[in-house]
Amino acid sequence: MEHVVELKNVTKKFKGFSLKPINLQVRRGFVTGFIGANGAGKSTTIKMMMNLLKPDAGKVKLFGLDYQTHERAIKERIGFVYDGNVFYEGLNLKDIKRIVGPAYKRWDDKVFYRYVEQFELPLNKAIKTFSKGMQMKASLAIALSHHAELIIMDEPTAGLDPIFRRELLDLLQEIMLDGSRTIFFSTHITTDLDRIADYIAFINNGEMMFNQSIHDIAENYQLVKGGVDLLDRDTEKAFVHIHRTSTGFQALTDNIEAVKKTFGDSVVMERASLEDMMYYMKGGKQHVQFN
Repeated sequence: MEHVVELKNVTKKFKGFSLKPINLQVRRGFVTGFIGANGAGKSTTIKMMMNLLKPDAGKVKLFGLDYQTHERAIKERIGFVYDGNVFYEGLNLKDIKRIVGPAYKRWDDKVFYRYVEQFELPLNKAIKTFSKGMQMKASLAIALSHHAELIIMDEPTAGLDPIFRRELLDLLQEIMLDGSRTIFFSTHITTDLDRIADYIAFINNGEMMFNQSIHDIAENYQLVKGGVDLLDRDTEKAFVHIHRTSTGFQALTDNIEAVKKTFGDSVVMERASLEDMMYYMKGGKQHVQFN
């Protein structure tokens, strides 16, 4: 089975926001970064992956199974890491282990204590005394202790200082080494994904813009800079989005060869970052901004 998660034509409608038909596949054994601005639909998508929300239409499958008939089996194989504490604040880690452990058939005390030691987590202190970073490590230790095959992380680095964010990313790289796990990592901090992601899924205003490998994104998208005198109705067709200023234009293209053929050396072309793509695609396709 190549895909751990499959969403096919999944929709969800709320007052003031709708998730358009979403098609998303998460490949086994890789890190998929899920990017988008706050309110773009990331958390809604994750909640449907976790069966915390029911889709209005479409199908959600994890490990090739659906929640209607295999909810317990699916959740045995998932570990979830939120951006904050999800445990009763008065409990300590020993209490949490005693409560959570029996809920999983594959719970492993040895693994739990190994990660508690590795993460330097106190066993007997209440969770409410933990820093945000320590709470994150505690959630991750529990996810790993029942041998979760899919680890879903919802904004795990939000609010963390840069040093701890780097430590967390190093840790995620380490736990991926044996090839048995898959990580789905939702964030709006795109620089975190440059170091660890194999694939990027980008959602914008409830619409999936792309789901591609990091390599393909680097190959397919570039930023183009030049003078506004170069733009007309025909040349603008080479761009996904254009941002104009009084001194020139910057644009995002997914047709690099067409830009080279049309503009030659009269423009500057450079690699587009994930942040660039989020910025230029925020208004939808063929969105042109005037300043």
